[in-house]
Amino acid sequence: MSILDKKAITFLENYLNNASPTGYESGGQKIWMDYLKPYVDEFITDIYGTAVGVINPKAKYKVVIEGHSDEISWYVNYISDNGLIYVIRNGGSDHQIAPSKWVNIHTKKGIVEGVFGWPAIHTRKTGKEEPPKLDNIFIDIGAKDKKEVEKLGVHVGCVITYPDEFHILNKDKFVCRAIDNRAGGFMIAQVARLLSENKITLPFGLYITNSVQEEVGLRGAEMITQTIKPNVAIVTDVCHDTTTPMINKKTEGHIEIGKGPVISYAPAVQNNLRERIIETAENKKIPFQRLASSRFTGTDTDAFAYSNGGVASALISLPLRYMHTTVETVHREDVENVIQLMYETLLRIKDGESFSYFD
Repeated sequence: MSILDKKAITFLENYLNNASPTGYESGGQKIWMDYLKPYVDEFITDIYGTAVGVINPKAKYKVVIEGHSDEISWYVNYISDNGLIYVIRNGGSDHQIAPSKWVNIHTKKGIVEGVFGWPAIHTRKTGKEEPPKLDNIFIDIGAKDKKEVEKLGVHVGCVITYPDEFHILNKDKFVCRAIDNRAGGFMIAQVARLLSENKITLPFGLYITNSVQEEVGLRGAEMITQTIKPNVAIVTDVCHDTTTPMINKKTEGHIEIGKGPVISYAPAVQNNLRERIIETAENKKIPFQRLASSRFTGTDTDAFAYSNGGVASALISLPLRYMHTTVETVHREDVENVIQLMYETLLRIKDGESFSYFD
């Protein structure tokens, strides 16, 4: 039987379609908490919006499974006299994909729709074309001037998201913006569901953590780890499928969607915890891939690992194509296998286990 039942897929679709840009994650967090509520004992939230579902909150030994809830977006930065809007990034938004995209500008009066305009091919000089850059992409909301833009409720600081919604491609590929990394929040919620449905009693406290503000520097994880003070953290995020054109495997490694979860090697990844995850995958015949990072993983793993005097941390990634675009693509089987690997690993962690570096 598939881990992803109809209710789970409906949750995934609703969760991905909801806009949760960095700094404005509350709508998505409410959807996530509502889904998770039957499977946890209580919730913890912090002042910036990170949400944590807790199982066995009185236990002294604490294990975190974590994803992040925010998506990349834009800010309104400047409004020209003729009513065109110029932007700056909120996270790692890609300027090259912007031209001809629809956008939603979030205002106190509601959503204002617009488009990233671009000059027609007929008007550009062959061989001397200007590529899309941060200083020449602009949004047109159909206003005649700056005054009309402001009358619609748009001002400097309004956040801008893409409206692209969830699709299933060729039966088993999930496609949407913001799979990076609301897929992580989705997968840790499914782990909680499986624990509940299978009536598993864990010997430790489990903190199912959906952090905010990862896209601007792991900030949500930095804050919440100080609140939880965990003993162990298993983080899930996305990583690059490197089999599509214009990606150099010699620098990025060989990772492919459909070939299983990706287990990372990096200074922040605690060796014994990583080996426990690998042993679990091998014993349960869960396919997996390996990825080597250099100085850091670039994920919330780094924030957990180096907090509170050191937390045994590991990273299980979901391979993804076209990161930070509106057509981010993952394989259904990989999603299921990440869920299964996290779930099975939790069943092999003992209360009070140290994962000592010298064991």
